[in-house]
Parts: sequence; C-alpha cells; structure tokens
Amino acid sequence: MKEINPKAYYDVVIIGGGISGLTSSALLSKAGLSCCVFEMNENVGGYMVGFDRKGYKFDTAIHWLNDCGQKGFVSKIFKIIDKNYPKAETQKEIRRFVTGNSDYLLTNNPEKLKEKLIAKFPDDGKGIKRFFRDAKRISKSFEDYINLGRSVETRSLFGKMIYGLKMLKFAFAFIRHIKYSGDEGVEKGLKKYSKSQELQNIFGAEDDLLSCLVPVAWAYSDNFQTPPKGGSRAYTQWLYDKTKERGGEIFLNSKVTEVIIENNKVTGVKIQTKAVIKETKCKYIIAASDAGELFNKLLPQNTVSEKKKNNLEKAKLYTSAVTVSVALNCPAEKLGIGKENIYFFDASVSRKDLSGGDPHKSGIHISAPSLRDKTLSPEGKGTMNIFIPAYIQQNNFWQCEKDADGKFIRGKAYKELKSEFAEILINRIQEKLIPDLKEHILFYDVATPITYYRYTLNKNGTMMGQRPGKENIMNKVASYKTPVKNLLQSGHWADLGGGVPVAVKSALNTSLIILKKENKKVFKQFADYVDGKIEN
Repeated sequence: MKEINPKAYYDVVIIGGGISGLTSSALLSKAGLSCCVFEMNENVGGYMVGFDRKGYKFDTAIHWLNDCGQKGFVSKIFKIIDKNYPKAETQKEIRRFVTGNSDYLLTNNPEKLKEKLIAKFPDDGKGIKRFFRDAKRISKSFEDYINLGRSVETRSLFGKMIYGLKMLKFAFAFIRHIKYSGDEGVEKGLKKYSKSQELQNIFGAEDDLLSCLVPVAWAYSDNFQTPPKGGSRAYTQWLYDKTKERGGEIFLNSKVTEVIIENNKVTGVKIQTKAVIKETKCKYIIAASDAGELFNKLLPQNTVSEKKKNNLEKAKLYTSAVTVSVALNCPAEKLGIGKENIYFFDASVSRKDLSGGDPHKSGIHISAPSLRDKTLSPEGKGTMNIFIPAYIQQNNFWQCEKDADGKFIRGKAYKELKSEFAEILINRIQEKLIPDLKEHILFYDVATPITYYRYTLNKNGTMMGQRPGKENIMNKVASYKTPVKNLLQSGHWADLGGGVPVAVKSALNTSLIILKKENKKVFKQFADYVDGKIEN
C-alpha cells in the first residue's frame, strides 16, 4: 500500500469521498483553494462505489436517477467543474407496477398511463385527472427550482428575502399534500382521487402522498435518467480525476479520528492509516459524513448541545436496504425485463409490511442495468439488481455480534442469513414474474444494512439520510453550519431529502459558504451562474 503523507496544511479538509465530498473537492480545487479528501475505504464513491466480479460491473445502490439530465440541477453544477462531465440519458420507460392482477407502466409521457387508468376505472376518471394535474403542477415547480439551489447561508439579507418568496412559490404545489403521511394519511390522500382499492394499490409502498405524486411529476419533466456509461461510479471517478487535475489530494484508507478545535474553531484533523495516527492542519473542514459520527465521536465532548444530539437521534431517516446483484448467463431482455424499474408486490399485504424488511412480504424493486448499458456485463450476458427496504436492527442485527470497538463481526450465521434472504426474493420473482430465472443466474452478491453501515458509517446504514417532513423541519436536524466555526456539514445530513441531487446541492452550498469568505470573485461567478443570471 502506498504510504499516506498528507501535507502539513490545507485550506479545506473534506471528510468522506462520496459524491458530495468529491463534488466539493472538485469545485474548491477549481476555485484555487488547496483541499484534501480523506476517505476511510479503499475506493471513493460511498454508496456509488460499485464493484466488479468476474467481468460484471455492479452499482451498489442506484436504482434510479433524477436531475441528471442536460437541463437538470446536477448537470448544471457539474458544468462548473468541466463541461465534459459524464452524461446520463433520459429514461423513457420508468417504472412498472406489477401485482398479481395488474401491470402498469409509467413512461416519460405520463398521459399514456393516465388514459389507461381512466379506461380501466371510468368511475374515477375525474379523480385520476386531478391526480395527474397535481403531479404536473409539482413538475412545474421542479422546473422553477433549477435556479434556487443556493442556500440562505450564501445569500445577502435582501437576497434571503427574495429567495424566501421564490421558495414559497415553489412550495405552493406541495403544501396541501404534506399532511397526508403515514399509513392512514397516504390512504386518505389517495382516496381523494380514487375509491378503487386496485388503483390505490399501485402506490402501495409509499409512506406519504407526495411520494406517490413526485415520481409522476418527474416523469412529466423528463427527469428520470439512467446512469452514464460505466454505471454511477463514472460520476465519482470523474470527480476524483478533476480534483487531482487541479491539485487537490485524495487519500484512501484514511479514517479521520478527531476534529481538532481551538477556541471553538477548527484547526485540523487527526487521521488513522493502518496503526499510524497523523495530523494535518486546515482552515475549514467539510464533513461529508454521518452527522452522528461527527458530533459524538470526532468532536470533543460537549461541543454540540444535548438537544441537538437528541433531535438528531430521533430524526426520521430513510431506510437501509438489501440489494442482490445478479450475474446472468444471458441478456436481461431474454427474461422479459425492460429498461424500466419494476416494482413487484403483493397487493394484499399492508403498506407497512411492503416496506417492513420481511423478504416474504416486502415489495421488490427489480432493474436490469446491463440492458441500458452493455458495458456492464460480458457480451451475451447481463446483470439484474434486486432491492428491498430493510433495517439494521432486524434479525438481531443480522446475526452479527460486536467486538470491543463496536464493530460488527460477520460470521457464518450472517453469511447464511444473507443467502437465505436472496433465495427468498429470487424464488418470489421466479414464481410470479420470471419463471426460469434460476436457470440463468451464474452468481449473485448480497449487500445488507450491515454492509451499507460498514462502508459509510451512516446511522443504521440509511441509504439517504434524513427524510423531508414536518418533524425533521421543526427539529432543525439538517444544517450546513455546526456549532464550531469553519466546520460545515455536507451530504445527506446537511439537507433533507436524498439521492444524487441533494448530495450535489449540499456540496455546492458548503463550497459557496467557504468561497464567500475566501474568494469573493469566484463566489460571485458561481452564485450568478447557479441563480441563472449568467451562462457558464
């Protein structure tokens, strides 16, 4: 292993080499600041790290992308770094909802689904039209949001007032739907549009009404994309390369063990590489990592108030997952799989159980990345991803014990449980959807919440941090700034919501907060471009 020798001082140290940390490093390096990324794993990427097996390439977490099209927010920010960024393509066939007695496809022309539903449920025609109309209004708000990516921390007093008014206009399409959350809430919300249980079952796994409307809204905006050629890791590899080209440094297998503070101001970090502890000084730190890990383990005790820690502990999080990455001995299309993401579920199962983590009951997401991108598998073969929500506490922490340092010990029982989960899911798919699936499986690899926790240290292995919602908003669990001067949060702990867009947005804003102090000229150029005042 190459010896890790960071410099004695950097303008900015970034904790975590996921897409958020790497976007910050690429932006700040382009702006002329010296920056360094410390990543605890042997590869950059976080949830998008991916892995290779026997000539097959697998994405670890991505089963859909949005805001990565030519006019999307993510692409807009990547163009700051370099116009030759990896390009995602529009996904035309988006999501297929499959139950025992129904099969509906959402495409980038949602009107087709609307007309099909009206034909099937004529008595609910007016309600169906209202549902798609409300989704279209949300779609228009998303289009307006493209120039609203800057946070209040990066704006002047007058700018904050204007931003507030624009955000109110943006939120107007959402406000009347927010109250419909939880099992009873989403069912009540759906009944506004339809009395048919079969129609309501299409959105059987969603936790709130907005989660039913938003995917249709994205479809209206042509805002579903497939990952770029080579998979989602093409993004993180590109950001890695751009950071290095501009003088930034990235150290792998380097875990930050302590944030050094003097007079409530950051001065550096301590890093562990193998058994060696090293120290690097800096002016700013961006923690693109788990907020609980930062507040409870990396900062001195009492740095963060107990109230803030308690609010974070109670925050509503996205689930973790079980992901089965399957290598096929034939092209995926031979199995009757299309380019869309399939959501396969039993309509008789409760909404709670569809997302409860039980492999016998959970709704199953199925996609075939190799059908979209032939570089992901050997010629004449294919890949398939199987995904269900899951929780780190279930199955007695996946039959894992902990060592003296609190690390999970993954023994024989854990490996057997992973295989058991995978086999249950594969059997369900074979029984109801792909009759000869097992005949075409060469091998598979299984990731659990334990896997996702190990590679990210995100609480409970959560896939996307803190969910949007009234409780998290009121408790202010997400923020860019911390109680420590020049210590900023990024990633899915700095902003509510999930996915690549939120990770990139948070990277933009932590970078702008620093540039506003350190390079006002570049700050203004970036800010005016993000606001839509100038072209790049």
